[in-house]
Amino acid sequence: MTTLDRDYHLIRRPLVTEKATDESARRNAYTFRVPRDANKIEIRQAVERIFSVKVLGVNTLSVKGKWKIRGRSIGRTQAWKKAMVVLQEGQTIDVL
Repeated sequence: MTTLDRDYHLIRRPLVTEKATDESARRNAYTFRVPRDANKIEIRQAVERIFSVKVLGVNTLSVKGKWKIRGRSIGRTQAWKKAMVVLQEGQTIDVL
């Protein structure tokens, strides 16, 4: 797997929620869904290479799966990881 392939594997998709949109306007922070084994250094390098921006900081958190009940079967959705990337002042990412 080349470096660029790994970068696109790391940054799976942007999270466009009300809270994420507010953070991008207030703190210049963008939120992405990333693999559970990704670390902050890999995420920083991937965002800088894909979007050609300068990253100031990366915060990550693991989101637990939710319990779901459908009929008689009970299961859990998959756990995933969220990364909030803060960019340098004046730089933006077009997520839409």
